[in-house]
Amino acid sequence: MKNEQIHEVVRLLKKEVAKFKVPVVGVFAESNDPFIVLISCLLSLRTKDAVTFAASGRLFALAANPKKMAALPLPVIEKAIYPACFYRVKARTLKNLCADLLARFGGKVPDTMDELLSLKGVGRKTANLVLTLGHRKPGICVDVHVHRISNRLGYLKTKTPEESEMALRRKLPEQYWMIFNDLLVPYGQNLCAPVSPWCSRCPLTGYCAKRGVTTRR
Repeated sequence: MKNEQIHEVVRLLKKEVAKFKVPVVGVFAESNDPFIVLISCLLSLRTKDAVTFAASGRLFALAANPKKMAALPLPVIEKAIYPACFYRVKARTLKNLCADLLARFGGKVPDTMDELLSLKGVGRKTANLVLTLGHRKPGICVDVHVHRISNRLGYLKTKTPEESEMALRRKLPEQYWMIFNDLLVPYGQNLCAPVSPWCSRCPLTGYCAKRGVTTRR
């Protein structure tokens, strides 16, 4: 894939992704509340969207701000978010995170990368999501889908999601930074699967180098 083709690729992605369901974190981003985005993102880690959506809804019905969530007993949080993957670990993380937000940031979710990364349990993927979806600030969230598809297309040649983020910051036009994750996550969930992607249905096939693809449909 040639660098200048990214504009056409993004145009095609927008058209195709409009057919798919919005990922769960994107749904909660409509609240325009960085705290809601942060908590739903942490709950979504290694958990299917349907489970995350239900768990987040139950938890936010009990507490939708750091003060109320920090005051919830741990068993109550656990029960609310079950059966999210590692729900006991996540419950402790959420309770401690809320206490930290209250102690260090006055109950506000910070809007800088360094401050977000200082929160225990928050990695670069989550921090970028909070920046872009919660605070509407420039950032590039790179999860496994963004990393895989960017390399499969031939747009990047990187080994890890963190390497991909840094490479995209150098290469991807800034106008696409905030939407790139929103496009590639549902695309990876529905068409560009890790194993045996639907190349026969893919409108990007003429631009794609198909790196690493051994079987396809």
